[in-house]
Amino acid sequence: MAIGLLVGSGFLASGTPARAAGCGALSIAEMTWGSAAVTAHIDKFILEKGFGCTVALVPGDTMPTFASMDADGRPDIAPEIWAASLQRPLDEALRDGRLIETTRVLTDGGVEGWWIPRYISEAHPDIKTVQDALKRPDLFPSPTDAGKGAVHTCPSDWNCQIPTANLYRALKGDESGFELINSGSAAGLDGSIARAFAEKKGWLGYYWAPTAVLGKYEMVKLSFGVGHDRAEWNRCTAVPDCSTPVVNGYPTTDVYTIVTKGVPEKAGPAAMDYLAKRQWDNQTVNSVLAHMDQTNGGRDEAALFFLKTFEPVWSTWLPADVVAKVKAAL
Repeated sequence: MAIGLLVGSGFLASGTPARAAGCGALSIAEMTWGSAAVTAHIDKFILEKGFGCTVALVPGDTMPTFASMDADGRPDIAPEIWAASLQRPLDEALRDGRLIETTRVLTDGGVEGWWIPRYISEAHPDIKTVQDALKRPDLFPSPTDAGKGAVHTCPSDWNCQIPTANLYRALKGDESGFELINSGSAAGLDGSIARAFAEKKGWLGYYWAPTAVLGKYEMVKLSFGVGHDRAEWNRCTAVPDCSTPVVNGYPTTDVYTIVTKGVPEKAGPAAMDYLAKRQWDNQTVNSVLAHMDQTNGGRDEAALFFLKTFEPVWSTWLPADVVAKVKAAL
């Protein structure tokens, strides 16, 4: 997917002083998962302290946030949109100019898949694929029916639930004695993994990186036995309730910051230049999220930890005068 407004946009070069007076009031979606939420708090701090913006954080999840931005132009900024499951409507919104991509926020991309604990993989080395795991419902007990296995999926408002459900049906998980378990929330999904590890039980389901959970708990991503077929993904895998799903591999997902068409005028060229440069890699994100998890800190505290600890990363996003303002505010 091409990144919009990076070429010929008039964004400032990295060494050009920024003028804070050009930035007005902005709203940023604070998604329910860690990396996106911490990015929202980083943006809030830098935009307010460095550029003089007025920033409000609003609750968000991928599908409702995208739909609201596309239809109503609110909120102004989604720091982290995982593009794969929204490819068609996102492409249309970008093509029609309702939304703008500013940067590929995760330089490594997002990694998605179905995972099992490493101790299960080591105890059962024959389990290499999802199909292998589905032969053993006894190893992955359902929390709702002890006689069945469980495939854990993400909350309903997350776009990842669509391909997970379609792949479960393509694999005939129910015929293999499995249930598809909706975690209900990010905390519910994380808690199911934590309980499995505490009890040394099996766990099978959807997860992604970068996350603190995959940094804390050793998991193994299973193969689907096939590669990623993008055409099939767009035709069916990522389409709600597709009637003819087939087995498909997850892509390494492009993860972008998306803004509404009114943001360049609201934010001004200096702040837009920041949003075009603001990228970090999965190792850095994992470090920040692991710190947040270990300290039981909030997302705002994790953002401050990042800004205090990783100046060599974020200082490259900003001109020198803004770097000085952000440092003075820490």
